[in-house]
Amino acid sequence: MGFSKKILVPIDFTKVSDIAIEHALLMGKTILANIHLIHIVENKKQVSEARLKLDAMKDRVRVENGVEIHTHVRIGNIFEDIDKAATEMDAALIIMGSHGARGMQFLTGSRALKIVTESSIPFIVVQERTIRQHGYHRLVVPLDLHKETKQKLSAVRDVAKYFNSKVYLISPNETDEFLKNQLDRNMNYAIDYLTSFDIPVEVEITETKSDGSFVKSLLKYSAAVEADLICIMNFYESSILNVFNSSYEQQVITNDAQIPVLCINPVDTYIADRPSFAP
Repeated sequence: MGFSKKILVPIDFTKVSDIAIEHALLMGKTILANIHLIHIVENKKQVSEARLKLDAMKDRVRVENGVEIHTHVRIGNIFEDIDKAATEMDAALIIMGSHGARGMQFLTGSRALKIVTESSIPFIVVQERTIRQHGYHRLVVPLDLHKETKQKLSAVRDVAKYFNSKVYLISPNETDEFLKNQLDRNMNYAIDYLTSFDIPVEVEITETKSDGSFVKSLLKYSAAVEADLICIMNFYESSILNVFNSSYEQQVITNDAQIPVLCINPVDTYIADRPSFAP
């Protein structure tokens, strides 16, 4: 029977794929979703071997709470076909492993970011750190000056409600009155929104401004509070009103503490409407 919700997990048969499956299993039994493992190959000759390896991986996985695991081998390009497959099956979430900034294998940080950027569906990008037993109990949410940064709060709310999480809001510090007021509005909106769902919130205003130094403060703070998940928006372009750009996002995804990262694309970059984690 299984569940109507689906989680897609791209597989490259390395250790980080096993970690991605661990995250998917925990998320699947929590939000009541089936898990779909997918491997992308370049040609028909590679299909049979890939299918055997994928089925063997499935057989090693211990499932709970009625979660089902399905396998898919697809001929194509990882930069296009992961999102295509997720859209076709109406996946609620993609959980993908990345080999970090120095990785030389299937999904390095920069390649993972390219796949995330092409996606219409929320992504959790993980590294080799084993998932904690309590799941995503501490969520760090950076807020910037961009109005679209508010859009990730619905996904943050869903994760927080499922895992009984505390949310740590972090914001840069601006001396310019206009920028400071905009940051204050975004922060107050986030506090009001999350607390309306009885989600506990803690606020941190860094000493750094909305520039390249903010990412260092974000990652240092995330490690200090022992974050289980960092939640970011994925923006294509940087601007004076936006601290997020591809370099920023790549640094977050490949953070040295190996904290998993939830990535949400702004609505106006979506190919399709965003699926919801919510029941």
